[in-house]
Amino acid sequence: MNGEALAFLVTAALLALHGSAVLLAFRAMRFARTPQGAVGWTVFLLALPYVGVPAYLIFGDFRYPAMIRARQLSELAARVAEAPQAAPPPPVLAPETQGIRAGFEAIAGRMAASGNRVALLTDGAEVFETLFAAIRAARRYVLIETYILRDDGLGRALQEALIAKAREGVRVCVLYDPFGSYGLHRSYVARMREAGVEITNFHARHPPRALAPLRVNFRNHRKIAVIDGEVAFTGGYNIGDEYVGRNPRLGPWRDTMVRIEGGAVAQLQLHFAEDWHWATGELPALDWTPRDVPEGVQALVLASGPSDPQETGTLYFAQAITAARKRLWIATPYFTPDTGLRQALRLAALRGVDVRVLMAGRRDHWLVWLAGFAFLEEMRGSGVRVHRYDAGFMHQKVVLIDDEIAAIGSHNLDSRSCRLNFEASAVIFDPETAGRVAQMLERDFEAAPLWQGPLAQARPALRLAAPIARLFAPIL
Repeated sequence: MNGEALAFLVTAALLALHGSAVLLAFRAMRFARTPQGAVGWTVFLLALPYVGVPAYLIFGDFRYPAMIRARQLSELAARVAEAPQAAPPPPVLAPETQGIRAGFEAIAGRMAASGNRVALLTDGAEVFETLFAAIRAARRYVLIETYILRDDGLGRALQEALIAKAREGVRVCVLYDPFGSYGLHRSYVARMREAGVEITNFHARHPPRALAPLRVNFRNHRKIAVIDGEVAFTGGYNIGDEYVGRNPRLGPWRDTMVRIEGGAVAQLQLHFAEDWHWATGELPALDWTPRDVPEGVQALVLASGPSDPQETGTLYFAQAITAARKRLWIATPYFTPDTGLRQALRLAALRGVDVRVLMAGRRDHWLVWLAGFAFLEEMRGSGVRVHRYDAGFMHQKVVLIDDEIAAIGSHNLDSRSCRLNFEASAVIFDPETAGRVAQMLERDFEAAPLWQGPLAQARPALRLAAPIARLFAPIL
């Protein structure tokens, strides 16, 4: 190739790159969720196209219409297969609690289920002993959905339990997210399939598009287990050794799960069916018969995802914050809320609500950990008390509203969880459960010092890095 031809190719490539930057900047102006995001992406793309174009292709807010339509079809197919839910009994909660429940029901698009028994699980060993016991007792099917699945000690223990059930003739379906489970050995999956376990990744039927092989959005962050349509689990635990405290860097793992029997099991099962249909195109034959527990409590599964017509995850937190009258305690490992939620937290504190946020003191992801300091600085003096848990790694996702309502699930108080991930949380309307959650969080606050130091007094590297990391908050 002579010099002129090489110069022509280089010039053409540069023109294509700059042209792509302009087109993507227009796209960011149209589709970015906030004006700040639109400005940030536009400046980044036009000023540094060599970096901005690849970054936007990987991290940008692409909402492919075909992908969204396909996801919505999976949700519709699962809902058609689901049996109609029984009408709830007459309200037995306080009037103000009934109003709060109605708000959550409107966001979820369904009514709360009655007749539920809820067990709070806070220790990793207890969580997996309880889950494995339920798997061993399965007679018809086991459904497992997780963001992280590892080929390690805990992952192999789950593998053995599921293979044993499959060999007994029990149908076993396992769904994992390919991004969260990056590095999962093919041999692990192959051994499961050879034994009769149906295991697949969330995007098996919808591989990444060309030019975006490293897409990190549209993740399935839900943690759901359902056994025979009778017992279900949800919360913050994934499947990996760190979740039982075997990672020396992170230390003891602090997380929360709930075991549910009753009408809410069908709601969790429905979301598994939606996700399974998205991944495989198939709807498994499941039991939708309601099994209310006598004198059980009311519960609602509120699921969210990027295919929703509204930002369900953001509305979930907004409803919790605006509904609280006496107390609002939120446990979230990551704290990078958007402007609207930050203002809502301030307003709740100004109303006299006891607003506390429990977040991780140790880091597992550098960027989101650093960005959290910038958001903490912004909340200083607002009346919102932020505690950083340092007795291990705090990973639970819990919301406590006043003395009657508690939510446990996979929603983090960050933009990714609210807007880009598929999430699910169980909202429980019961003073007794709320009381147990309050006692649990009080113990956690004792192990979590109140964060009061201004960022200006932090070490220089942190003062410099935190504001820079904050720029990435919409995708963290």
